[in-house]
Formats: sequence, structure tokens, C-alpha cells
Amino acid sequence: MLRPLPPVGSSYCSGSPVRYPSRLGGVIKAVVDTPDTPRGPYAEHDPHRTPTEAAINRLVLWNIDLTLVDVAIVTRDAYADAFRMVTGRPLVKLAPALGRPDSEIIFETLAVNGIAVEDYHLPRFVDALAVCFAERRGRLSKDGRALPGAKDALKAVSRLDGVVQSVLTGTIKSNAVHKLKAFGLDKWIDVEVGGYGEEVYPKATLLQVSQGRAKARYGAVFTAGNTVLIGDSTRDVQAAKIGGAAMIGVASGRSTAAELREAGADIVLSDLSNFSEVVAAVARLTTPADRTAH
Repeated sequence: MLRPLPPVGSSYCSGSPVRYPSRLGGVIKAVVDTPDTPRGPYAEHDPHRTPTEAAINRLVLWNIDLTLVDVAIVTRDAYADAFRMVTGRPLVKLAPALGRPDSEIIFETLAVNGIAVEDYHLPRFVDALAVCFAERRGRLSKDGRALPGAKDALKAVSRLDGVVQSVLTGTIKSNAVHKLKAFGLDKWIDVEVGGYGEEVYPKATLLQVSQGRAKARYGAVFTAGNTVLIGDSTRDVQAAKIGGAAMIGVASGRSTAAELREAGADIVLSDLSNFSEVVAAVARLTTPADRTAH
């Protein structure tokens, strides 16, 4: 029987307004802080914002692994332990991630290790993976790292008018939360509107699921005109193009800058180290939607 999962637990002056051109002409106003300025993730929590500015009407979705963090060592160890818990056998080969969801990696890992896959395997493996990863969460900051600029980029994007940030990740939800918390990134992320690896959908469909969750939570319609996906692989680009989002490629992981451009990314950054570039890219690719739109 599986053990129960433990509870989951610059150059700008601070606050100065900055204007960026939008895709449809005109400007989008943003308030960009220095990286050390403490700010919360949601506009309505900011006393400096007017009620109009506080309305959530832009959705920024982040891939996690190799975009925000690199915790590959811990992830592999958790997979090995989970595999043994579910099958009673040692893990010989782990299917490559390649930007795929945990559900897909689990199925392939079972198959390449000679396990005849049954319907019960996925829920059992997901539960086991959650337990094994949670047991290793103390190692994340030791054996893993936040990628350069990740925290400052999240802080800065959170200051754009009307933005809510979440994740679109192949990682199962509980493990995604651990990854974010280990590096202090969770405070700018609304995990309740994200898309996660235990949901057996293509990433493009997960993007649309996330848009639907954000609509239910914030009352705005999210489309390709006001949704941005930020990720490091051509699979992320494909998900954005099919699912209905603008795409910012970050050449920090699986795909090169040239590959991201060729796949159709709207903007490509070498990394997240220049937070003002990230903010400008998000502002350029989004157009605030009418909160009352249907």
C-alpha cells in the first residue's frame, strides 16, 4: 500500500510607470520594480493600483523545468523510487522528458522496462511519484537550482497591469508546487489555474484548460490575444500555437534559440536574466481584454 502524500504545504526606479507598444497599436502601461521590491502576485492585493488596473485580464503561463528551475537529479531519484514502489522492480531506464507530461513519461517508462501497462498503473504511479518527490523536497535547493533571472522575472511580470501568472507544466501538481516553493517562486504563481502532468491531455489542451480555469476564477475571457506561454522547448511552442497563446521561447533548456524561432515562437530570449526584456515581451504580446467579454 502506498504511503499517504504529506501535505503540500535595473534601470527602472521602483514603481515607475513604463509604456510598451502593443501588437494592436497604442500602449500598455506597466509598473516595473527593481528586483528587490517586495510585491504580491495579484493586482488586487496592491494598494498602489486603481480598481481598473487591478482587474485581471492577462494570463501568463510558465513552463517550470529548464525554464524556471533545474531539478533533474531529484526528479530522477523520485522516479526510480516510485517505479520500485509500483512494480517491485528496480528502474533500469527512465523515458526522456523532452517536454512531455509525467503521465506520458510514466507510460513509456513502464513499457521500456518491460512492464505490461494496465489501467491502474497511472494513478498508482502518480501517487507514488508525489510521495517520493515530497520526501526529497529538502534536496531541491541543494541538488537543483533556479535558473538565472527566474525570480526577478516573475516579480517584474507580476507588476504588469491585469496579469495573473500560473504554470503549464508536465509535472504533476504537488511536485510543481514543491519545485516552486523550494526556490521562493510560488508567491507570484496562482497554482489553481495551471495545467499539470497528471491530467492526461496534450499540452495544447492543458493550455485551454488553464484558460478556462482562469476565466472561472477571474471573470475574464483568455484567448491568444491576452495569454502568453513562456517555455524552453519546441513542444511548448507547438502547445501555444495549437492551444491559443502567444509564445515567448527561452533558450535555457531543451531547444536552441534557432529551433524556437523556426518552430514559431513570437519572441525568443537567451535566458531570463534581463527581467525588463521579459516584461517588455509579455507586454508586447498581450492586449487587455474587456473583463465583461463573453
